Amino acid sequence: MLRKVKFTDATDITAIYNRYIDETTISFETECLTEDKMLRRIRDISEKYPYFVWEENGKTVGYCYAHQWKERAAYSRTLETTIYIDKAWHRHGIGRRLMEALINECRAKNYHALVACITGDNEASIKMHERLGFKKVSCFKEVGYKHGRILDVVDLELLL
Repeated sequence: MLRKVKFTDATDITAIYNRYIDETTISFETECLTEDKMLRRIRDISEKYPYFVWEENGKTVGYCYAHQWKERAAYSRTLETTIYIDKAWHRHGIGRRLMEALINECRAKNYHALVACITGDNEASIKMHERLGFKKVSCFKEVGYKHGRILDVVDLELLL
C-alpha cells in the first residue's frame, strides 16, 4: 500500500537503507545511520518535499522521496529523487509505483525537472527510470570508490 511517510517508519527505513550502505555500491554512504539520524532526515525532507513509502503487512518495504538538487535559488524547481526497496521485495513493481506517485506529486507541486543520480552499474534502477521517461544526461567516470571498486555515476533527468 502506497502512503506518505510517517515518523514511525524510521525503524524500517533505517534497516532498508543500512543494508544498501553495508552490502552494496548503490549508496555512496559508507557509515550506517542510527535510527535517530534517519528520523531527522525524514523530518527535514518530508517537511518540504514529497516522501512516500510502500507498506506490506504493516511493515515499510520501500520508500522514495524528492529533495533539493543543488543549493542555488535558480535550481529551486529541480529536485533529486531517491528510492530504496527492501531486497526481499525487489521485482514486485513497488519501485515503479512509488516513483509514479513521486513524479505525479512533483508535477502537482509545479516542479520542472527531476534528476536521478545512480551508480553506473545499477542497471535495474537505470532501466526502471528510463521506463518512467527519464533520459540519461550525463555519466561521471570513476568518481566514487566503495568496497574496493571505482564507480561511475550516471544522471537521468525527467522534465515534468
